Amino acid sequence: MTQPILKLEQISKQYPGVKALDEVDFVVAAGEVRALLGKNGAGKSTLVKILSGAVIPDSGKILVDGKEVTIHTPQDAFAQGIATVYQEMSLVPGLTVGENILLGRWPQTRTLGLEFIDRKQINILAQAALDELDVHINVNHLVSRLNVAQQQLVEIAKAISFDPRVMILDEPTSALASEEVDTLHRVVRRLAEQGRAIIYVTHRLQEIPRVADSVTVLRDGLHIGTIPVKEATPERITNMMIGGDWKKSEWQRDGHIGETKLAVRNLSRAGVLHDISFDLHEGEVLGIAGLLGSGRSELLRSIFGLDPIDSGEIYVRGVRIEKPSPLMMKQHRLSMTPEDRKREGLVLIFSVRNNLTLASLDNLTNHGLLQPRRATVLANEMVRGMDIKTSSLEVITKTLSGGNQQKVVIGNWLNTRPEVLLMDEPTRGIDIHAKEQIFQLVRDLASQKMAVLFVSSELEEVLDVADRILVMNQGRITYEFMHDDVNLEQLMSLAMEEAEHA
Repeated sequence: MTQPILKLEQISKQYPGVKALDEVDFVVAAGEVRALLGKNGAGKSTLVKILSGAVIPDSGKILVDGKEVTIHTPQDAFAQGIATVYQEMSLVPGLTVGENILLGRWPQTRTLGLEFIDRKQINILAQAALDELDVHINVNHLVSRLNVAQQQLVEIAKAISFDPRVMILDEPTSALASEEVDTLHRVVRRLAEQGRAIIYVTHRLQEIPRVADSVTVLRDGLHIGTIPVKEATPERITNMMIGGDWKKSEWQRDGHIGETKLAVRNLSRAGVLHDISFDLHEGEVLGIAGLLGSGRSELLRSIFGLDPIDSGEIYVRGVRIEKPSPLMMKQHRLSMTPEDRKREGLVLIFSVRNNLTLASLDNLTNHGLLQPRRATVLANEMVRGMDIKTSSLEVITKTLSGGNQQKVVIGNWLNTRPEVLLMDEPTRGIDIHAKEQIFQLVRDLASQKMAVLFVSSELEEVLDVADRILVMNQGRITYEFMHDDVNLEQLMSLAMEEAEHA
């Protein structure tokens, strides 16, 4: 592993108010598996997007085999021998394995002057890619019939079909069980042995010694360091990722912790959630800390009735909810702000007033007719109470800043007057000032006796707002702490651990 294939020199990328990458240097050699680590917002995704041609850097150089190259499109990346396998798979379920591997490049055959898709050649080329990985998947099977691990291997075979010299794997094991992870690691090592350079983006520390030769850590857009895997202890990696400049906020709860408002018992869903049990009390902020693929969002969605459950019990204020649905949960005074505000939390072309009253329309109608005056009063009260920056209630919601859009999402559900509030990534994609306002809102709601279940992949946020913290890993609750009994470094190490029974 001495000959560099890929070299980045002084790569920088600036977004409004954020320097995603700040003069980052990065070198990876033939036959090397380089683990790329960093917290959310560290710059990993930006670096991957630059190499894959999805983002153009503001400055710096990219060199392949010592020659400076330009990568402005995905086609440029493929031309330079760089292929990326993203965490979100891009397979077409209704097509076969072979058709997916050669998607967009189906060979043609000519018969009687007419061109037809050459399915035999598709299968030959697809099989060659699978053989290179030494995996056995029928090229004629529909992708929809495959399990997640098999689909991930098809994605890798699709990248292999371009014959890349550099492969980027972005969180490839986030949805895989442990035995499936072993198979993928074997494939990754095989690719490296063929002389390819592998950039392996992960958040699971236990994977690093199994698959990587070296580790690069980014933090706040900076290259913190690159070390051999034998030096990459969990303690050292965690310290590199966090740094020494973060301190847990100190605050006092104004109210008291009261009776149980939400009780979950042995909640399970095959391959997603495993025997989840906990209580959430009046006046409490219960934080769920977990990294990508831990099951945090899936837990909230299952409680609110958005996703099915296989077994387990859910009680709201002592009443068992037999078949949870969003409508039923709302009737039981439970509300949820979703992770994806633009797709699930807002109707972006609606006005601020309409979005603030969507969830409470049943309380704003008389004999089936909306009472506009009541809706206006309710929306105005929430605009003032949430400090939503808008010139009027008639402003189209998509024109608001991300932080104000998020306030509208929260305000919409607070207008239902819930006693239990589930918050899934409530500060994603908003500025620091808006984050602090939402943190204060959560504390105020708890002080007013609301029970809040707070989920965030930003572990600092969980420590900032929660009275009690549950750590989730691979669909299981693995640890429980009170606010004062754990620090950020400990929490991150525990969140990155392999679940005991995974």
